[in-house]
Amino acid sequence: MKLHELQSTEGSRSEHYRKGRGIGSGNGKTAGKGHKGQNARSGGGVALGFEGGQMPLWRRLPKRGFKNVNRIEYAVVNVNDLNRFEEGTVVTPALLKEVGLVGKEYHGAKVLGSGKLEKKLTVQASKFSKSAESAINSVGGKAEVI
Repeated sequence: MKLHELQSTEGSRSEHYRKGRGIGSGNGKTAGKGHKGQNARSGGGVALGFEGGQMPLWRRLPKRGFKNVNRIEYAVVNVNDLNRFEEGTVVTPALLKEVGLVGKEYHGAKVLGSGKLEKKLTVQASKFSKSAESAINSVGGKAEVI
């Protein structure tokens, strides 16, 4: 089979249906839109969420809270999760993602101090909690802010 021999399956492609092209087409005059009314007009139809003049649901429900658009989110890793790396490894956010400890990198990685670290590692991250930093340093590792 060659590229110029390819053909679409029978019935998979239909011709574009042309509405409002005369009586003989079977869909002329009003073009399936009926007589007059909002939906018969050009640009007719209602907005998304419109409920016929009734107060729409999105306006009836109470609005709560606040979403800060400038919020900085970090991918979180605990100190005890770092035990899977071999001694002397330089742990970077890219390595954390590669191993699967972090799904999305967000605005960087933050290391938290939950658990116990048993290996001497150099950890590079955007932020460290005080307990995480002390846990890494107490084993003889380094906590580097990048």
